[in-house]
Amino acid sequence: MQTAQLLKYDKNFKLVVKDIPIPEPEDNEILVKVKAAAVNPVDMLIGTGSVKIIQNYVMPVTMGNELSGVVEAVGKNVKDFNIGDEVYSRLPLDRIGAFSEYVTIDGHAVALKPTNLDFVHSAAVPLTGLTAYQGLTEELEAQSGQSVMIPGGSGSFGQMAIPIAKQMGLKVMVSGNARSEQSAIDMGVEQYFDYRKQDYWEHLEPVDYVIDTIGKKEFNHELQVMKPNGRLLSLIMGPNRQFAKDRDFSFFKTILFSIVGNKIDKQAKKSHAQYRFIFVRSDGEQLKKITKIVEDNQIEPAIDPTEFKLEDINEAFNYVANGHPNGKVMIKF
Repeated sequence: MQTAQLLKYDKNFKLVVKDIPIPEPEDNEILVKVKAAAVNPVDMLIGTGSVKIIQNYVMPVTMGNELSGVVEAVGKNVKDFNIGDEVYSRLPLDRIGAFSEYVTIDGHAVALKPTNLDFVHSAAVPLTGLTAYQGLTEELEAQSGQSVMIPGGSGSFGQMAIPIAKQMGLKVMVSGNARSEQSAIDMGVEQYFDYRKQDYWEHLEPVDYVIDTIGKKEFNHELQVMKPNGRLLSLIMGPNRQFAKDRDFSFFKTILFSIVGNKIDKQAKKSHAQYRFIFVRSDGEQLKKITKIVEDNQIEPAIDPTEFKLEDINEAFNYVANGHPNGKVMIKF
């Protein structure tokens, strides 16, 4: 089978496409024939070595974090899946490998794909959906009746986060582009700020939570709109001491993350806010809940129309980094 592998970390890394044997599933695994795999910014971070302190890989490593496909074989302990099932997954961080014709996956990291989506659109859901779900329920521990602001929430993350937040009983506010305003309103947002016309921090009542999708340049504005002791969750700005403690990292790693996140933590504390960072993990049970949300709300993720095959993997990475894609970039098998 063909697979795209990273041979070494490099700021200008390139993947190598080569043939390796089709793997056999272990007792708790399924073998999936991949139909589509998404190219994500996290793949860039892995390739450059930017997240090796969180997860360091033995080289060569087959890359790719999320996929959809068909079950080809099941391990003897797997009871929830059968040959021929159409599934999708955010692969376990220590066992990635979506850029491959076949991949073995722990059965607990997989769910049946949404019935309203084809393979390509399904492969765009797991990473974003789990990020939104884990961010709201675990990192923020949001409760019904509370409020959340999502700056830059008109993209693929907001498309998943808004319906999940509404289902949890939250009041949702979003800033984004003009073309996404109506769809966000249709999903139930209380306030929508067209970033070209309005500065949300000048009009928004204080909120319990902020989910940052933009990064450090937006941090001060996000802190401005928070209630005392509110939580700010970033998908981008990087880990801190709390991130290490929540994951029971070693003493050395905890000290290192404390140093890395010190400036952000101090800035948040000065505004009487708590800072959190998320690096999403695989979870098949949570993915089942996301499947239902996608089906119930008829969510269809935006897919960039540019066609890429596995042999085009490095062109796809370049497009994600520099091409301003209009939706998720997909590798089709």
